[in-house]
Amino acid sequence: MGEGVRSGGSRDRWAAQIAALDAPGVPERRPITVERIVDAALRLVEAEGFDALTMRRVAAALGTGPASLYAHVRNKAELDDLLIGALCARLTLPTPDPAHWREQIHDVCRQLRDQYFRYPGISRAALTTAPSSLDALRLTEGMLAILLAAGVPARSAAWAIDAAFLYVGAYSLEASLRRHADQDTDRRLLDRDEVIERFRMLPADRFPHTVAHATELTAGEGHERFDFTLGLLLAGLTPS
Repeated sequence: MGEGVRSGGSRDRWAAQIAALDAPGVPERRPITVERIVDAALRLVEAEGFDALTMRRVAAALGTGPASLYAHVRNKAELDDLLIGALCARLTLPTPDPAHWREQIHDVCRQLRDQYFRYPGISRAALTTAPSSLDALRLTEGMLAILLAAGVPARSAAWAIDAAFLYVGAYSLEASLRRHADQDTDRRLLDRDEVIERFRMLPADRFPHTVAHATELTAGEGHERFDFTLGLLLAGLTPS
C-alpha cells in the first residue's frame, strides 16, 4: 500500500479522491413524467387542499418551471382529470354478485368517498368535468356491471350511477369546506349543541316542526347520513 502513494502523481490523485468525499454531489435530474406530475399534485392537495393546486406549485415541487409540465399535461383541467383517474385506479371493484349488489355498490362509493376525504376538496374536479380517463371509466364500467347483473334496467342503472357519483362528490366537498371553515376562527362552525339550542329558540308558532325535532335535524354520527342517503338511492332501484 505504501508503494502505491510514493509518486507525486499518485499522491495528487489520492488527495483529489479525499477532497471529493466532502464535495457536494450533483443530484441526478429525474425526467419529468405524467406520473411524477400526478404524484406531486396529489401530495400538494393532501397537504394544503385542492384550492392550493396550481401548475406553478406543482412545477415548483418538482424543481422545474411550468413550461416543463405543459409538455406532458395540456392544462389544469387535464391535470384535474388525471388526479380523479388516479384516485379511481385505487378502488377495488368486486365481481358482480346479484345477491349482494346493493352492498357492493355501497362499498365502491365508500371507497371513493375515502379517497376524496384524503385529498380535501378534490371532488370538485369530478363535479366540474366529465371523466375521460380510462381509470374513471373503469369505475363506471364496474358499477354498471354490478347493477346489470342484478337485473336493474340499463337506463336506471346509468342514472343511479350518475346520481351516486354526484352525491359522493358533493358530500365529500361539503365535508372539506366544513373542515376548512372550522380551522378559520372567524368562520368557525357552530357545534351541534349550539345549533340545537338556536333551533329551540325559534318561535314555536312559526317553526313548530323545527323546534319539536331540533335533535333529529342535527342527528348523525360519522358517515351515518352518507350511508342513509345511499341506502335510499339504491332502495329505489328495482331489478326487472
